[in-house]
Amino acid sequence: MRFRRRPRAREPEEAADPHVPPGPVGPNALRAPSPLHAFNRYEIKYLVGEAQVPQIREELRRRMDPDAHARHGGYDVISLYYDSAGLRFYWEKIEGLRFRRKLRLRNYGDRAAITDDSPVFVEIKQRVNRVTQKRRVRLPYHLARRLCDGREMVPHEPAQRAFLEEVLALIVENDLRPVATTGYQREPFVGRGVDLGLRVTLDHRIRGRDRDFHLGAEAENRFIVPPHLAIMEVKANERVPYWVTDMAAALNLSVVRVSKYCQSVEAFGKAPRSVFHIPDDHLEDASRPVRSHG
Repeated sequence: MRFRRRPRAREPEEAADPHVPPGPVGPNALRAPSPLHAFNRYEIKYLVGEAQVPQIREELRRRMDPDAHARHGGYDVISLYYDSAGLRFYWEKIEGLRFRRKLRLRNYGDRAAITDDSPVFVEIKQRVNRVTQKRRVRLPYHLARRLCDGREMVPHEPAQRAFLEEVLALIVENDLRPVATTGYQREPFVGRGVDLGLRVTLDHRIRGRDRDFHLGAEAENRFIVPPHLAIMEVKANERVPYWVTDMAAALNLSVVRVSKYCQSVEAFGKAPRSVFHIPDDHLEDASRPVRSHG
């Protein structure tokens, strides 16, 4: 599928959450990250009908490479978000503050395989003006819980200390506690040639819960985005290539400012539904419970 070039690329709407996910520990383990990973990038998010995904996938495969870290086409992402009793981080996002932060634990892979020793990321994702900065360290799950739930410093590498102290201070000063989880199946693509640094992901079956916060819990999730919809995230170091915005325009894709965390908070009635909430009243099974698969 080919699209006519437009005169100029659309300006990125907001900033990104790129990553190169680690694989499971064991014979299929992937490249281990450094003690502290940090990312600065821009992003546009589009709402995509699942019926449009094959056409989008064909175009992405023509111009990009499948992420080598995604075996069998993708992987599951599970995130646990922390917030204050007054949902400070949620409201900072809704109000569009130029500087805002949020704290989460993130695991890549099968929920059923999560143990105390499974590697997870402790992440601070913050936005400064139009750029999102994501900083994180990798810890065994039991140490991540000691840090975030037990509120105590844990064994660490020297390069991790300043970041872990920042996490601990953020938790204590704001009395953070687990608020919501999100989970979805991510299908990632990476740029090549002149598009090196470009990353596009398709997130499917986006779900969440507001209790049973152990990442490996055998718990019911709910769709927080109607399951006939996916979210395409386009992430770039500087600007989004013309061909991406041309493709989006040709398919009449909608730019959205959706936050999966905010979507989960609102889906479970912890806050009123904002103007950014993706509605589900037009799809009967959007609120139907679904067994957790990550």
